Amino acid sequence: MMENVQITRLPNGLTILSEHMPEVRSVSLGIWLRRGSRHETSDQNGICHFIEHALFKGSHRRSAHEIATESDRLGGQFDAYTSHEMTGFAAKVVDTEMPRAFDLLSDMLLNPRFDEDDLQKEQKVIIEEMKMIEDTPDELLVELFHAAYFPDHSLGRPIEGTEKTVSSFDRSITADFHAQTFVPRNLVIAAAGNVTHDELLGLVMKTFGAQREAPDTVSDSSVPQVAAPILIERKSELEQAHLLIAAPWPSATASDRYAASMLGTIIGGGTSSRLWQSIREERGLAYSIGAGGNSFRDVGMFTIYAGTSPAQMDEVFDLAMNELRRAVREPVGADELELAKQQATSSVLLSLESSSTRVGALARQEIIHGRRISPDEIIQSINAVTREATQRVAQTCFTTAALSVGALGNLNGFAVDRARLEI
Repeated sequence: MMENVQITRLPNGLTILSEHMPEVRSVSLGIWLRRGSRHETSDQNGICHFIEHALFKGSHRRSAHEIATESDRLGGQFDAYTSHEMTGFAAKVVDTEMPRAFDLLSDMLLNPRFDEDDLQKEQKVIIEEMKMIEDTPDELLVELFHAAYFPDHSLGRPIEGTEKTVSSFDRSITADFHAQTFVPRNLVIAAAGNVTHDELLGLVMKTFGAQREAPDTVSDSSVPQVAAPILIERKSELEQAHLLIAAPWPSATASDRYAASMLGTIIGGGTSSRLWQSIREERGLAYSIGAGGNSFRDVGMFTIYAGTSPAQMDEVFDLAMNELRRAVREPVGADELELAKQQATSSVLLSLESSSTRVGALARQEIIHGRRISPDEIIQSINAVTREATQRVAQTCFTTAALSVGALGNLNGFAVDRARLEI
């Protein structure tokens, strides 16, 4: 399939990417920062997420209300998010409104007001967001488990930070971190839709072209040393018991990441998956059951999640473990692998219809891989996965010493030791 992707790297380190989609009337554009929560110290935990919020509180040209009004007037979709490895600000608008949308995004990122009163209000908002997570058992278990799985490492800390750290982010700390990180070499600007590369480049040069190259004084994080925790948290007031089983997994850049993706889909990636069929359809033991990989640039984690009644916890755990043992001991079925490949290929092809999905892929590939990975290359890599390759991933990752468990809720005496984790 033909691609209309172009890239420009400015002398100051800024990267500009575009994908021309002449068949649509939308443009999705955004500015991505090559920094996320894994690049924070323990004292800074949550500051990328805090700045993501704070940039909407006003610039030197626009008040918070004016930012909100202008984004509504543009009639599109504005979004921002913080992950462990990047922070993104994106908009999808009608093609004729792209210059105004770019002006709004660039003004927010380059000229934040960081008013002290506004920052204090946003601290309260984010602390309320933390309380929502504490009241959501499955999200709380994931947060507690990450801390145990990545001990003493930024990947184990919550993206939103803690009440203590967020309460410390005054104007000085916030502005200093922003000045150190939002420098050209850390920024990726991308657009996809009915836009030409020259049009995007012209807008970028007016705003960012004169910026000087600046060092990023925030150090990159080290490769984490993962633990193999057995984390049992009893909360008798909960109706359900929540279960996680985790194992190491290929990173986002590993050569076997496509084989891992197919294996994850077969085990727990949809309604035809082994876990869904065994635990929900055949036995009715859980409403929520699934599995998948979470891959960072240098490390990955595979997790099985289930929510079930306390009386059924042991049976769900044993059934999930049986599926891991099965993946280690025998190759997946040819029909299972073919179905997983069809699912993945369909997902790739359907994503091509969305300018917002395509621009997100442009930015992520640049930040994680440093290059464009075309849909054709992705589909070829998917189709090249063999049954033997998926079994090798299972044999490498699902080993007794590396398996981990997390449980939260009214556990009805549920307990796990290493013997129950034997493959």
